[in-house]
Amino acid sequence: MKVLIFTVIYVILLVSGPHGYSQKVTTPEVPCPMHASHSGADAHHAVVESHGDQAMGFPHDKTTHHFRLAEDGGAIEVTANDPKDTANIEAIRTHLAHIAEMFSDGNFATPMFVHDGIPPGATTMKLLKERIQFAYQPVDAGGRVALVASDPIAKAAVHDFLRFQITEHKTGDPIELVLAH
Repeated sequence: MKVLIFTVIYVILLVSGPHGYSQKVTTPEVPCPMHASHSGADAHHAVVESHGDQAMGFPHDKTTHHFRLAEDGGAIEVTANDPKDTANIEAIRTHLAHIAEMFSDGNFATPMFVHDGIPPGATTMKLLKERIQFAYQPVDAGGRVALVASDPIAKAAVHDFLRFQITEHKTGDPIELVLAH
């Protein structure tokens, strides 16, 4: 009897084929489970860009930022995308000269405003400000702040700070220190 039942079911399924009982299965559209974090990340980046434009005095979309790690610390570099854009070049140079002075005084209010929080490394850099040199230099179409430390803790704080900047500003700069051979 069991064999007969299974045979009948098999024949029915075989004859009906994939079309006999198939119905288009519709599933409700389920959003990406990470959608909130993507949206949050996009919103956060927009806040960083908006606050950055306010704090720096020049638009982020007309400039290029780099945060460079070095054996002795690193550097913050900003250049105007258009080398003839004298207004933004001057604004970059004024801002970075001011940043070098503020950081030398242990004042990290600008990156705290831009990032809406305390960037990694900033507290240690503030405490060890005497062990870090913050030197502004003009460069073609912009400026640079060198952050130089021989103290290993101060240097680690500088690296943490710069890695955070690389990630937050999405510059694409290397987050690992590349040692010269």
